Amino acid sequence: MPYFDAASAAPLHPVARQALLASLDEGWADPARLYREGRRARLLLDAAREAAAEAVGCRADELVFTPSGTRAVHAGVSGALAGRRRAGNRLVVSAVEHSSVLHAAEVHAAAGGTVAEVPVDRSGAVDAGAFAAALREGTALACLQSANHEVGTEQPVAEVAEACRGVGVPLLVDAAQSLGWGPVEGGWSLLAASAHKWGGPAGVGLLAVRKGVRFAPQGPSDERESGRAPGFENLPAIVAAAASLRAVRAEAAAEGARLRGLVDRIRARVPELVPDVEVVGDPVRRLPHLVTFSCLYVDGETLLHELDREGFSVSSGSSCTSSTLTPSHVLRAMGVLSEGNVRVSLPAGTAAEDVDRFLDVLPGVVAGVRERLGVPAGSAAPAAAPADAPGSLVVDALGRRCPIPVIELAKVIGDVPVGGTVTVLADDEAARLDIPAWCAMRGQEYVGEEDAPEGGRAYVVRRTS
Repeated sequence: MPYFDAASAAPLHPVARQALLASLDEGWADPARLYREGRRARLLLDAAREAAAEAVGCRADELVFTPSGTRAVHAGVSGALAGRRRAGNRLVVSAVEHSSVLHAAEVHAAAGGTVAEVPVDRSGAVDAGAFAAALREGTALACLQSANHEVGTEQPVAEVAEACRGVGVPLLVDAAQSLGWGPVEGGWSLLAASAHKWGGPAGVGLLAVRKGVRFAPQGPSDERESGRAPGFENLPAIVAAAASLRAVRAEAAAEGARLRGLVDRIRARVPELVPDVEVVGDPVRRLPHLVTFSCLYVDGETLLHELDREGFSVSSGSSCTSSTLTPSHVLRAMGVLSEGNVRVSLPAGTAAEDVDRFLDVLPGVVAGVRERLGVPAGSAAPAAAPADAPGSLVVDALGRRCPIPVIELAKVIGDVPVGGTVTVLADDEAARLDIPAWCAMRGQEYVGEEDAPEGGRAYVVRRTS
C-alpha cells in the first residue's frame, strides 16, 4: 500500500532500525555515571550529538536532544523570549508556522506579550522585506520555518536571518520538514527539528542554540542536556535519530532529484486529468517530495477515505477533515482553495509505478465523490439565463459544510443573467476561501461579504460570463 504522507511521519529508515537495535544492547545505562556501562553510553551520546551537530551546521555543545520536535520548539521559543526579556516582549512569526510555534505564541500572548504575524503570498512564502519591517523596537524573537509542512514552499531564511542580525534579533528556524534534505542556510540563531520527519524514531527532537544567544530555559531543569531538556535521555532513539539523519543526508541529493521528478509529474498531470483543480505552493522553491492540490466540489474527508480504499495514504488541510470545521491556518493565510485538499508527500524509495497508479486512480475517485455530492454537469460553463430571469438570487447554505455552499452556487449561477448576482449565505469558515477561489477559477466576479441577518456571512458573486 503506497504511503504518501512522509510529511507527517517518514517510515523508519533501515539505518535507524539497525542503530536502534544495536544501542538497545549498548546504550541502556545512565550516560551521567562514571562506571563502565555509563561511560559506554556516554560515548554513544557524544557521538550522536557530534553527528547531529555536523548535519545541522553547529557546534556539538550548541545542540541538545529533546523528547520531541514540539518540545524543541516550545523550549526554544520560551527560552529565547525569557533570555531577552530586557529587550522587549514582541514575538514575530510568519502566518504559516507550524502549530507548535503558534501555540507557543499563544502562551506568550496570554502572559502579556505581543505577537505579530507576517502574512504570506498565494504561494505560501513570506516577503523578506515585510518580515524585516515587522522587526520593530522591542522585538525579542523572530520565528520562521525553513519550508512549509503543508504546501512545501521554502522560505527566504537567509535573507530574513540577515535582517534579524542587522537589528540584533535572534531568529528561530523550525527545520522539521527540511533538515533531512540539507542544512539550513543563513545566520539563524536557534533551530528545532524532529527525527520522525527524516526517518528516525518518534520521540526525538533537537534544539540548537548558537553561542552568544541569550537563553534562559524555562520550567524545572536538571543537569542533563545543558538544563534545556530535563530527564533521562532515550539514548537508543537518539543514536538511531543521529544515524538516520547522517544516512538520509548522504542520499539526499540523488533521492531528492528523483522525487522532485515524480512530484513534477503529479503537479503537471493532476490539472490535466482532473477538472477544476488548484495546485498550491511555490512550483520552484519547494521541498522535493511534497505537492498539495485542492479540488472544487469535493468533500475532503470523503476523498481521503476513497483514496485509502484504493490503497493510498495521503493527508489534507481541508476543513472537511477537521473537527474544528475550519480550513488549515496555512491555506487560510495563503487565500487558496481549501475544499478537496490533498497533500502528497513521498517517502524515500517511492516507486514511479506507484505515482503512475495514483494518477490513474485519482480522476475516477474525484468524479465519484462529485457525483455523490450532486455537482451539476457542465458547471464550468453556465448556460444563458432565460429572458425573464431574476437579477439576483439568494442561496441559503447555512449549517451546511464545505463544499456544499460552492456546489449550490454553481447550480444557480446560470439562473441569473450576466451582470446579475448570487448571494450565498454560509456559516462554514471555509466559504471565505472557497467562494472567492471558485470565482477566480470560473471567471466570475467576487463582490465581497458581509454579515448575514440570519447569522453567518453573506457572500456576493456577480456573473460576468
